[in-house]
Amino acid sequence: MIGRLVGHVVATELDHCLIDVHGVGYLVSASSPTLSQLPPSSEKATLLIETHVREDAIQLFGFASQGERAWFRTLTTVQGVGSKVALAILSVCPPEALPLIIASGDKAQLARATGVGPRLASRIISELSAKTANLPDSASVANPAASGVSSSLEGDAMTALESLGFRRVEVWDVLTRIIKTHEGANLEKILGLTLKELGR
Repeated sequence: MIGRLVGHVVATELDHCLIDVHGVGYLVSASSPTLSQLPPSSEKATLLIETHVREDAIQLFGFASQGERAWFRTLTTVQGVGSKVALAILSVCPPEALPLIIASGDKAQLARATGVGPRLASRIISELSAKTANLPDSASVANPAASGVSSSLEGDAMTALESLGFRRVEVWDVLTRIIKTHEGANLEKILGLTLKELGR
């Protein structure tokens, strides 16, 4: 099974790219954020790979971080969420924001993804609300060296809130106060408490 590819990007389309690895071209499906992070063809690109083998095809899905790949695997456990829909969700909902979206029951945010209607959005939130507690924070998965100190937590939380449309000036005081008063809380809890206080 292919777990990682390192090579030159030959071409990029809306939902996939072609990576040349020692003369062999691999067609890799990926989310919009991952595709936008790919370097120019003169530089080597590295993608984590999830390989799906079917009777009629072998499909490769590429990810910029372990956190994104972990969420892809988690999302595809939900009935009705196939690989294409999971990538669509990751294209509009960054991995670091998904714990907040699910904890707050934000169906509208999930429904922004192509192929996700209100009913499927409700199912995703219902089925994943318990699972996300056992899923490492995306920032920690993507960066094993993350120390977990408050400055890192503030940055991760702010990134997630900004991805949901909040302005830094609107949430900074609330976020820093919640982090101070809930020492030791993980990213998911901090985001949930902040969102609740902000009225979302």
